[in-house]
Amino acid sequence: MSRVALSLLSLLAALLFTEVASAHGERNQEPFLRMRSAHFFDVTWSKTKLAVNEEIVVEGKFRLFKDWPVNLPKPNVVFLGNGTPGPVFARVESWINGQPAIQSMALKRDRDYTFKTVLKARIPGRHHVHPMLNVDGAGPLLGPGDWVEVSGRAADFKLPVTTLDGTHIENLEHWATGRVKAWHAIWLVIALAWLGYWIRRPLLIPRYVALREGNEKALVSHTDLAVGAGLIVVVVALVVGGFVYTEAEYPRTIPLQGGRAVVEATPKSDAPVTVIVDRATYDVPGRSMKIAATITNGGQHSIQFGEFATSNLRFINRAVPAAVAHVDPRYPKELLPRNGLKVADTTPLAPGETRKVELEMTDAAWETERLTSLINDPDNRVGGLLFCYDDRDERLVANVSGSIVPVFMDVASAQMRMTH
Repeated sequence: MSRVALSLLSLLAALLFTEVASAHGERNQEPFLRMRSAHFFDVTWSKTKLAVNEEIVVEGKFRLFKDWPVNLPKPNVVFLGNGTPGPVFARVESWINGQPAIQSMALKRDRDYTFKTVLKARIPGRHHVHPMLNVDGAGPLLGPGDWVEVSGRAADFKLPVTTLDGTHIENLEHWATGRVKAWHAIWLVIALAWLGYWIRRPLLIPRYVALREGNEKALVSHTDLAVGAGLIVVVVALVVGGFVYTEAEYPRTIPLQGGRAVVEATPKSDAPVTVIVDRATYDVPGRSMKIAATITNGGQHSIQFGEFATSNLRFINRAVPAAVAHVDPRYPKELLPRNGLKVADTTPLAPGETRKVELEMTDAAWETERLTSLINDPDNRVGGLLFCYDDRDERLVANVSGSIVPVFMDVASAQMRMTH
């Protein structure tokens, strides 16, 4: 079989058996980035079906993890964005803790923040929509995503805006694009004219011969110098003239990202639940995360352990009704592992009590979310949030972090093989 035939067969196989890429690359982010940077929770999407020009509200909370990876820059410059497959939505509002989030800001670790973004549908299709934090030097930190279907025609999209001086722009989508195209055309004509001036004469061989013979002065004539000087005058005149005209046409301008917003973090709880990880293991063949921890209840009421959240996955303890009731029926099912959270001792933890607690999260989600590569991380640490519910169904949130050890075989099965 010829090489051409083999190439065609390989291309056909790739087209037939390769899955279509969908959603985002959050599964390709390293586990340490997803487990120990920003944890989103209570995230909701106001709707999952809308038409072009309609709005969707994505809101919820996030906590910047206390055990922030040492190889990531601190969250001193953070911008609230939205993770979508391109500009399929226009963000018209964004808020953090009730304050406008149109600028970057410094946020504190181990603190909770509420967020809200209002997105206007722009391009029809089925899109995966995430909340997202962009951290300077660390990149995008994606929250959970849900599928949103947008109907209608992209040509019908309009984004009306009224500026601070009262000017009404009917559609920001196409406002002043003619001027932008005109400036591009001007610079393109100048560039092509300058290029054409030089390539109208022989370029390579004659110039090479002139250089070898030491006749460099013949390469640039007085006419060439005059044309170059004239081009400099034209370019400077265009730049200065364009600047003066723009200043006269738009006397009030505000530079984007000209400062840093200040947002106060939500106060920390006075009676937190403290979790000290004694041992954490990940059973590779069994796809099971097991955490043995010493947990202290510093509150006034007994608590139960209702949920463990990490990397946008929510392991729910279905034996705790308050935890089940806290799950929105519309929440993305792929982010709710079916096996949930298992607790060895289901007795409520009394106020002031300290107990050894064993948590188990066994599910194929560790594999499908590509979190098993955490065993290759340099620091081998796990991170997440433990949601506890007291006897009044109020929720307390505790950090869980510690070193993790991979287990590559079932110990009990190995012992049985050794006895036989």
